[in-house]
Amino acid sequence: MNHIERRDKELAYISDDSVIEEQKVCRRILQKLNFMDRSDFEGISKVVKELLGESDEAFINPPFYCDYGTHIKVGKKFFANYNCTIIDVATVTIGDYCQMAPNVAIYTAGHTVYPSVRNSAYEYGKAITIGDNVWIGGNTVICPGVHIGDNVVIGAGSVVKGIFLTGVLLSAIPAGSFGRSRRATKENCLRMRKSMMKPGRISFRKALRTDIYLFV
Repeated sequence: MNHIERRDKELAYISDDSVIEEQKVCRRILQKLNFMDRSDFEGISKVVKELLGESDEAFINPPFYCDYGTHIKVGKKFFANYNCTIIDVATVTIGDYCQMAPNVAIYTAGHTVYPSVRNSAYEYGKAITIGDNVWIGGNTVICPGVHIGDNVVIGAGSVVKGIFLTGVLLSAIPAGSFGRSRRATKENCLRMRKSMMKPGRISFRKALRTDIYLFV
């Protein structure tokens, strides 16, 4: 089994010459995208389609960064704002009508915690799945292997790990669920914030860091 096959099966692999050649194809397209006239919306849309392949009215505000592009599968009307990074060693599947604020980072790549193995240049990827109608706030980091359901809202600055069900609100560092989005009235947000500051819950400092007003 060669290293491309190992990578695509989410096994440990090395970025040998064959892997680098695939990345070069992507980097040529990114070079074109990231240095285009930013007012040429039609031209940007065409290059985004070239980068991602199958897509339905996807749009990305450059600059944008990824390793392959072909490992990113997006649904209808995908939108990513400035400075989005998707390290697509493994597949990143994104549903319909998803929006990403500036500086969102999605990482499928991982490395072993043992220095001797890490220094051998082996790495691996774990696929990420994001459902329909997901809104991801600015400076969010999504870690390898994450699964996010439909209608999820993720607050700015969150670090997302694990599996999150449909219709929840996520915020804080690391991201935690505050219930379903239909409950996100101003009164309920204030009640949740007050509840978090009760003894035995979380610290006042962490409560302040949790900006529930993002969802109102």
